[in-house]
Amino acid sequence: MAAIEPLQLTLAPANPAPPLATAANDVGPACPVPQPRLFLRDAAKRALDVVGAALLLVLFAPVMAVIALLVARDGGPVFYAHRRVGRDGASFGCLKFRSMVQDADLRLAELLERDPAARAEWEATRKLRRDPRITAVGRFLRGSSLDELPQLINVLKGEMSLVGPRPVQQSELNAFYGTAASYYRAVRPGLTGLWQVSGRNDTSYAERVALDVRYVAEATLLDDIRILLRTPFAVLRRRGAY
Repeated sequence: MAAIEPLQLTLAPANPAPPLATAANDVGPACPVPQPRLFLRDAAKRALDVVGAALLLVLFAPVMAVIALLVARDGGPVFYAHRRVGRDGASFGCLKFRSMVQDADLRLAELLERDPAARAEWEATRKLRRDPRITAVGRFLRGSSLDELPQLINVLKGEMSLVGPRPVQQSELNAFYGTAASYYRAVRPGLTGLWQVSGRNDTSYAERVALDVRYVAEATLLDDIRILLRTPFAVLRRRGAY
């Protein structure tokens, strides 16, 4: 797999480069040993999460109110909580504004049954470029990433972080991560992260796993701030957003 350099992570000079362990799996790179949990670093990251999420919720409150009204027009629920894997393997409801029709699971099953190309795309990426489940409002929300604003609540609750690996389902962790799953479980999943500022769905799932391993093994609090600053530009470019 070709090396990806979307962001130059800066390691603290006092910490030597971690030794390599066994390869993650056939989709991931060789896995460096994860950073140990340090109280001060974890406390600083958590403080950034709480302050940042609270400020962003206040800032986006009017936008979220308008979105809620638009989503509710078809009579369905405004929010959708999908089960995802969090830190230490704990399951949590990852919040989003609902962007799909109410019978989304049935429509997906019918599509994958009759369309081999769509089934192959789904099995490779767990995404569909032309997803018949997405509503008109939902397509805009996904393209702009506004559907993920409710995850600020997950951040305040301590289930997610502002920056980290993209939250995944247990089935994805089992199918794609191999031994790299231990890296994913070592931190809280993030509202944004290396994947989001590196092309999102334009990257392969193998590259996504590699980015998660790289973030957990190398990222510092300064890198988190850099990723946060890059996120608005990534959202505006809409690269890989569908």
